[in-house]
Amino acid sequence: VSEQCIRSVRKHVVSTQSTGIRLQQRQARETGICPVRRELYSQCFDELIRQVTISCAERGLLLLRVRDEIRMTIAAYQTLYESSVAFGMRKALQAEQGKTDMQKKIEELEEEKKDLERQVNELKSKCDAIEKREAERRVVEEKKHAEEITILEEDQPTAEKLS
Repeated sequence: VSEQCIRSVRKHVVSTQSTGIRLQQRQARETGICPVRRELYSQCFDELIRQVTISCAERGLLLLRVRDEIRMTIAAYQTLYESSVAFGMRKALQAEQGKTDMQKKIEELEEEKKDLERQVNELKSKCDAIEKREAERRVVEEKKHAEEITILEEDQPTAEKLS
């Protein structure tokens, strides 16, 4: 193994360690979308591309294409993420508005229910009053009818005597 290769590997190890330290210093998130982490790794990848391009131009160009593809993919994911967050917010607002509308509708229906129950009670009271009045009228009619029958029965012997 050549001494130049060993120096390169050592620099790489030192560079990797310093990248880790820089990630900690700049408080980069370990997971998820993190602009700090993306920037530091982008700088490392650009330096790697530069070094590879010096030794082999074709590999360097290929790495440039890979870098550009990665950036486009990350941009697409970022757009998708932002779109999904906006969609989620819209849905949450719609749900909140729907909840408010439903609560208003519930209040209206409860008021309507109270009105209908009041109407039912009024109609029951009227029905009870009518039934009571009709029962009293029936009692009076039955008494009147009984009296008429009694009068007719009393008049009947008198009518038979006359005939």
